[in-house]
Amino acid sequence: MGADPYALSAEYIDIMIAETWEGLASEVKSVLKGLRASEGVVVDLGAGSGRGVRAVREVLPGVPVLAFEPSPAMRAVLLARVHDEPSLRTGVTVLPADASNAELPDRIRAVLVMNVLGHLPPDQRRSLWRETARRLVPGGALLLTVTPPFAPEPVPRARMAHLTLGGLTYEGWAQAEPAGEDQVVWHMDYRVARGTDEVSRVSVDYRWWVMGDDALAEEVAAEGLVFRPAGRSELGLRVVTRADE
Repeated sequence: MGADPYALSAEYIDIMIAETWEGLASEVKSVLKGLRASEGVVVDLGAGSGRGVRAVREVLPGVPVLAFEPSPAMRAVLLARVHDEPSLRTGVTVLPADASNAELPDRIRAVLVMNVLGHLPPDQRRSLWRETARRLVPGGALLLTVTPPFAPEPVPRARMAHLTLGGLTYEGWAQAEPAGEDQVVWHMDYRVARGTDEVSRVSVDYRWWVMGDDALAEEVAAEGLVFRPAGRSELGLRVVTRADE
């Protein structure tokens, strides 16, 4: 699986995405409620800390979920969440794999690829569309997020999260720089402070494949799929279904 890009930052990720996930979870649940599919497993590729898994089980409580997460550090958070929530403990299976080596079930109701697409190079993306098209049951869908930048261009440094827990303040900062064709490098800084005194700081870099809706439409169409935007535009949620449904 290679180096873990979240080895240093996993302790901060869940608390810093919590506010964004409040809105995103609502939209994901709305889409899942509206699916015509009446059978099949739900797959969460790159399940992270488990916020998507929790959203699935809230609206589809009897449906088994396969949660694939390649990062050992993120998987530790995911397993803790699954263990501590009774609604997850009996229906969610956590597996240490990513989109390139996940063994997908034959009949899938829905696939979640939330804030993950940029980790997948073009060949893995195309494989994902192909395998999804083969395995989706009638009325099923793939849910993903498409977020800026949509081209390899600079993203100015900006604060992405700020919160207080106990006596400490947590901040996350992000910026991106172009890194060749269809990629950027994200520079992430996580800072913990007590008042004006810095307690800790972690900086991580990782590469991210960029794409917009035009490229997405072309890639999924090659497998007989189409997509539509869903929810608030700033969330970037897209719903991929078979073109003939």
